[in-house]
Amino acid sequence: MTAEPHRRDYVKKIGIVGGVAWQSTMHYYAELCRRSERYLASRPPGVPSTPEISIESLDHAKAVSYIGSDGDEESWVQFDEYHRLALKRLEASGVDFALIASNTPHHRFDTIVRGIGIPVISILEVAAKESARIGAQQVLLLGTALTMSSSKVRQEFARHGVAAISPTDGTARSMTIKLIADLQLGKLEGASERLGRIAKRSFGSQASNPPAVCLACTELPLAFERMKRLATFEHDGILFLNTTVMHINAAFNFALDQ
Repeated sequence: MTAEPHRRDYVKKIGIVGGVAWQSTMHYYAELCRRSERYLASRPPGVPSTPEISIESLDHAKAVSYIGSDGDEESWVQFDEYHRLALKRLEASGVDFALIASNTPHHRFDTIVRGIGIPVISILEVAAKESARIGAQQVLLLGTALTMSSSKVRQEFARHGVAAISPTDGTARSMTIKLIADLQLGKLEGASERLGRIAKRSFGSQASNPPAVCLACTELPLAFERMKRLATFEHDGILFLNTTVMHINAAFNFALDQ
């Protein structure tokens, strides 16, 4: 049985860079508040206690338009600066730490956080550590085109002894990208079944001993309405790793740590 966090009256102020996309930002906000209501003392009694949270919600379309090309650092300047300035605004607002509620910008995490004076919790580091902790030796990355092709993502998992692979099947990659776009538009019907088909198509010759599926896009867990609050879960015989909940858990634990 996992020990519950200590109930306390104070948590660190949390900063979230959101909007990329807004549906998952809502999930971050709601889950952080749910955890706080459960674990924090109420003052006055009977009134739910919630953390102080500042959110910098970015324009998703603008962020996507700023994506650069690997090998050309100059092409990433707008993308990096757009996210960095959001972190700076959060820092100026008095947050104690921050997180970027999206996997894709973590491809440029080291550059984006350069010069930021508050801790920023990396979703990649959190997911890689948790994958190693549960004994996942190999994970299949499903996410945006940038995330699935990112050497930065694979390197972070490898640093913790986990092999991260992406679908080699072009159709599976296209299906993943289309599903993410639909989830961003709130099209949830049949989404979990589509994810299962994508995963099984991606396993190929590894079907008898498939890797865990890492939902490396904060929209993908929204496909599982009943299980989107779980860090890991099984669906249709497939083990899924939910990077969103792993990130939320890490943020809440950090907020409680004095």
